[in-house]
Amino acid sequence: MRSSEKIDTLQTIELAEGVHILLRAAGPGVRMLAWMIDMGWFALWMLGLGVLTALLGEFFGTKVGGGLYLLGFFLLNWFYFVFYEVRRGASPGKKSMGIKVVRTSGAPVGWGPSILRNLLRSVDLMPFGYLFGVSACLSNRYFQRLGDLVADTVVVYSRLDGMNDHITKFPGPVAHEAPGVVLNREEQQALVQFAERSLLWSTSRQQELIAHIEPLVGTGQEGVNRALSMGAWIRDS
Repeated sequence: MRSSEKIDTLQTIELAEGVHILLRAAGPGVRMLAWMIDMGWFALWMLGLGVLTALLGEFFGTKVGGGLYLLGFFLLNWFYFVFYEVRRGASPGKKSMGIKVVRTSGAPVGWGPSILRNLLRSVDLMPFGYLFGVSACLSNRYFQRLGDLVADTVVVYSRLDGMNDHITKFPGPVAHEAPGVVLNREEQQALVQFAERSLLWSTSRQQELIAHIEPLVGTGQEGVNRALSMGAWIRDS
């Protein structure tokens, strides 16, 4: 596959009430940028903590000031991400990059999962430079590092900018064609979702996907057009 190909990381989740939500997983690149921004914020917090504890040390002694500094460093080191993730789903770095942490069900992340995923951050950092974490991200569809896999969380884009229009309407006028065979509910949903997402993919990616249902729609661009027509018929029938 060429580097310019679009790969679908859009995840449709059906809630208990039958409501569908859409999540797009964030890759390691944008997450690394968010982490670098967070390290800048972390440095500012540590600078402020150093100034505060130095002032307290003037009144209560250097040992007290030093102890408070170490305590503050411990809390910031382990709970900086946890606090922001539980409070608003995203640390300052993630928020600036338009991503957030959620459960794989789409639910907000709570204290337990957030603490667990951040405790395992030290494992993801090993042996250096987040090597384990990046390797784990690249080994699964939703770019989950080890902490995410254990805590059942995923980092997703908080906004689907430029995508909702593509998802809520088909790519221009589409003829309606009934499938030639009886399809079950999952197969019908797959055709509708293919039609709704088709503008997110390149032409070759569309043809690659419909190759899995070649007996039903055929191959090539003609097969793509038939799949779109069947999806439109199923959605509007």
